[in-house]
Amino acid sequence: MSALLGIPLVVLAVWHGGIPLLLLIGVLIMLGIKEMMEILAKLGLNPLLWLAVAGGLILISGVYLYSDGYPGPTITIILFLHLIATVTFYPRYSLLDGAGTLMSTLYVGLLTYLYLLRSLPDGWIWLIFMLACTWACDTAAYFVGTAFGKRKIAPVLSPKKSLEGAIGGLAGSVLTSSLFAYIYPFLSVPKILLLGLLVGLASEVGDLLESAFKRQAGIKDSSMLIPGHGGILDRIDSWLFTAPLVYYFVLLFIIH
Repeated sequence: MSALLGIPLVVLAVWHGGIPLLLLIGVLIMLGIKEMMEILAKLGLNPLLWLAVAGGLILISGVYLYSDGYPGPTITIILFLHLIATVTFYPRYSLLDGAGTLMSTLYVGLLTYLYLLRSLPDGWIWLIFMLACTWACDTAAYFVGTAFGKRKIAPVLSPKKSLEGAIGGLAGSVLTSSLFAYIYPFLSVPKILLLGLLVGLASEVGDLLESAFKRQAGIKDSSMLIPGHGGILDRIDSWLFTAPLVYYFVLLFIIH
């Protein structure tokens, strides 16, 4: 039921683009930041939720106002805010607290690349491509790993993930990319297949990174927000890697 409600909402926002997509991204970033603050608190840190939220809003505003790609100056603004907060609230807010809050803001803030990707020429195709390949990788990895998984690839981080499942996930992403090459013959087949493979790799690395966060915090899911799926971070962890990858690949090797 969660998937039936969530997937059409995401696809509709992707299709429309603009403000609706930015609003959806904003909601996801705010919820993801909240979950990261809870993870940091379980690690014994004292993050500032309001500062992380402010940083997220600055990133969102930056990608909307700055039309030439990722708004680099926003990183400087966010960094200065964290440094000022470290001085203002010391010793209650330490350097480690600031580092954790800053990392969480920039990490979850990578979701803004969904909006940047949609803003490219034929951006809705590339955004759907990214989502489809990521979902295909996750789904294929799950089913192949469940059926044939024997050799563990990261037993400390995620004991259930297997080499067989990882290979199945890559195959699912590449197969999905080949479908896009067939549907849109103007796309370069070698580049699209390579991008599909890279999306699969990035998706699996993004999933393992969030597993590392949760493993260190001693939790199974980032939250219980989505019934049957865990938290927002459990759903978008791969997007945080695949969206920037597809954006820069298309920008560097396909458009130019």
